[in-house]
Amino acid sequence: MKNIFKKRQDPLTDTQLLMTITICIFIGMYLFAMIIFGGGFLHAQQIFDLLNDNASLIIVSFGLTIVMIGGGIDISVGAVTSLVVMSCVLYLNSSGGNLFVAILLALGIGLAFGVVHGLLISYLEIQPFIVTLAGMFFARGMTTILSVNPQKADHAGFTALRDTQIVIPWLGYTAKNGNLVPARIELGVVVAILCLIVMFIVLKYVRLGRNFYALGGNQTSALMLGINVKRTRFLSYVLSGLLSGISGFVFMMHTGAGNATNAAGMEMNAIASSIIGGTLLTGGVGNIIGTFFGTMTLTTIKKIVVSSGLNDPWWQSITTGGMLCLFILLQSIVLGRRAKKK
Repeated sequence: MKNIFKKRQDPLTDTQLLMTITICIFIGMYLFAMIIFGGGFLHAQQIFDLLNDNASLIIVSFGLTIVMIGGGIDISVGAVTSLVVMSCVLYLNSSGGNLFVAILLALGIGLAFGVVHGLLISYLEIQPFIVTLAGMFFARGMTTILSVNPQKADHAGFTALRDTQIVIPWLGYTAKNGNLVPARIELGVVVAILCLIVMFIVLKYVRLGRNFYALGGNQTSALMLGINVKRTRFLSYVLSGLLSGISGFVFMMHTGAGNATNAAGMEMNAIASSIIGGTLLTGGVGNIIGTFFGTMTLTTIKKIVVSSGLNDPWWQSITTGGMLCLFILLQSIVLGRRAKKK
């Protein structure tokens, strides 16, 4: 007689498996840092500092993950973020600058790039790398035209927003002088968490999210399923552009200033975060939660490198490159073994 109460255990999908590996590696890496280096790694504020410093990178990585799940690429996200920062700073410093309008400006710039990229890639079928490369050069050039000198945002309303933090006293620590230092979280982290929740729901429960996976998995099969491939690809770039706009405003909330070199290299870090989080460059596999932990893993290893006394910037680049190669190799081995078993 069959046991009707026994539940069938479904195997993990490729996306879930790679995400699980990333989470385990992050936890193991952080525990290693706590044991070896101690110090700040023993305080909750270290985690919050990683989030505070990298909220904009987390957000822009979400957008890149969506594009990569659909089988595309977007290397303009860092330049768009920089353009948003400089544009919003200059607008807020102008007479009559309004905080709400600055937010709309950030979203508008991001959407404009997303729409243009999506139209050129989806409907004119130009290679994504070429289109977004042109977008990167255009955004960097526009940022330099706006100002070659650093600009600080002096708007009173923005300053109040930037300085607003969530204080958690019971997660704080006692300093050497005996004073209690409460844990602090910037508003940008809240925005990043909200983006994570929204994008997770879109990919998990909304038809559009499933279409992204189908598009990246096999475009021919997606067409046979009745999916509008061009519109789906177009919307992936629109979402990436929108998240770049949000990332730019969050970046400005963290730094409080604009610079022509803002967010330099962010697109490469976002690609690395997505891959470390389990997103495949070939498309069809990826997860927003995995990308979040991929970003945390990437930033944690950089913090470990600094704690090791290797303060020169090239050591962080070397470590990032090595980690990226390791995760790509790990993905190939894991997915190759699963394919053989099937």
